[in-house]
Amino acid sequence: MSNPQQLRYSKEHEWLSVAEDGVSTVGITEHAANALGDVVFVQLPEVGATVTAGESCGELESTKSVSDLYAPVDGEIIEVNEVVTDDPSLVNSAPFEGGWLFKVKITAEPGDLLSADEYTAFTAG
Repeated sequence: MSNPQQLRYSKEHEWLSVAEDGVSTVGITEHAANALGDVVFVQLPEVGATVTAGESCGELESTKSVSDLYAPVDGEIIEVNEVVTDDPSLVNSAPFEGGWLFKVKITAEPGDLLSADEYTAFTAG
């Protein structure tokens, strides 16, 4: 399993793109998608909602379980991936591409995020 080097990762298994104009894209990692199994329902935060790093902001339901989706940073939701709500399987088939979940305008410096190598070591342990 390969984690893109340009992304940052949370210990809750979300990934975060490098901010462009203060906006980052968020999704769940391939590790999380594999652990969940087939994702069948995605509940995303509302556009305009404020999220806090480490707090739940949505849900992912799979054939195995329901898991919380956590915000990796503090910020305001500016866009959600409507395609993934219509086709939740994208979370499994393309977690780093078409399966992204939302875009957030960051309001505070990201704190406890891991590099790709650190995340790989974290998930291996």
